[in-house]
Amino acid sequence: MNYARINGLSYSLRRATFSPRHLRNAPILFRSASLTRSVQTQSLKPEDATVILNTQRLARPSSPHFTIYQPQLTWVASIANRITGVGLSVLLYGFSLAYLFAPSTFSSANIIEFAAAMPDWVKVVEKTILAAPFAFHSFNGLRHLAWDTGKFVSLKGAYRTGYAVLGASAITTVALVLL
Repeated sequence: MNYARINGLSYSLRRATFSPRHLRNAPILFRSASLTRSVQTQSLKPEDATVILNTQRLARPSSPHFTIYQPQLTWVASIANRITGVGLSVLLYGFSLAYLFAPSTFSSANIIEFAAAMPDWVKVVEKTILAAPFAFHSFNGLRHLAWDTGKFVSLKGAYRTGYAVLGASAITTVALVLL
């Protein structure tokens, strides 16, 4: 193709190859009339075009990542790490803002009194709700730091460290709840 462009043979070769012999020598008027489109289009208002586009978008399938892929430890742990990080951040900033706006209500003495008045099963549930994300996010953070140094980046290493994070998180959660 580049050789034909350089030598100037491209147009003449295409014309000789793709147009029939009886049309090559026909008058220009006949050629332009025979090669016109028979499809007609109509103009749409921008609002109508937007409606058509939105209905087409609604008919499209959603992203297939949950429907066709089997859950794996690596991406489940990644999602859980993000969720626990957001949850812990919201809790920290929420408590900090609450203490900033109402320091007498959220003082340490008031919090200790409030926690002491709760039944024991509520304390265990609350400790578990706080300890599990904290332990998981901490150990998974160490896992990511190890990956940043280039260690455990193979598939086997990723699964080993994933199971180690789950085990260490479970043990640490139980230890923190029992304190």
